[in-house]
Amino acid sequence: MTMLKQTSRTFYIPISGLDAGLKEAVASAYLCMRAIDEIEDHEDLADALKIELLAGVHGAFQSSDIINAIQKLLTPYTAQLPEVSLRLAEWLRLCPPTALPIIETYIAKMSLQMSEWVQKGWSIRTEEDLDGYTYSVAGMVGEMLSELWQWNDGTQSDRDKAIAFGRGLQAVNILRNQAEDAKRGVSFFPEGWGFKEMQQYTRRNLQLADAYIADLKQGPALKFCKVPLALAHATLNLLSAGGSKLTRDAVLKIVSKVT
Repeated sequence: MTMLKQTSRTFYIPISGLDAGLKEAVASAYLCMRAIDEIEDHEDLADALKIELLAGVHGAFQSSDIINAIQKLLTPYTAQLPEVSLRLAEWLRLCPPTALPIIETYIAKMSLQMSEWVQKGWSIRTEEDLDGYTYSVAGMVGEMLSELWQWNDGTQSDRDKAIAFGRGLQAVNILRNQAEDAKRGVSFFPEGWGFKEMQQYTRRNLQLADAYIADLKQGPALKFCKVPLALAHATLNLLSAGGSKLTRDAVLKIVSKVT
């Protein structure tokens, strides 16, 4: 939970409120995702090494001894990789055994697709490309969470709306980080798109995300999803008004309101 708080205050809050079992499963899922995401986004790693490591993570998940395969892959890069990435095997051990196949399936798939996006140079030319990228890094997380809700208490949810939930949150990040991404020579905006078009794309997905949580029954899944979605809407509204980042007080007020 300490690492979770260091890597995402947004998700630390709703994960902290989950019941035992589901809490460990979702924390494991998030930290595993963050571990590979930090490799993809690493500012100092050569793209060739990113591809090797991300494809290597996918390969490790095909091994009969996943934990050792991951440790063997990552240990040589102790000086280069952040702690959350180096402890990927530890995050897997955190997950309840019956939920582990869900986590393994999605993290393996996500790491492979991330390696392919690095290989493509994150080339986003069309809205279809953008949909593909946001699915690989976030829409798939929505799918994974939906499976965890079902694993926990049988909660059913709409898979397409779950993908939009993740995709909408990622689109907000793309808008917020546009200048930062440009500094490293990357743009996730399709050709000819400006803030207006990306904002429209983001709102479309957040509307589907609203419909996703509206369909959820009262319980931990709904309680969890309300927080990041409310923060995403608030951040998008702030960006649209010319702001840049929610203040800590604003975040606390939003969280208090939805919980």
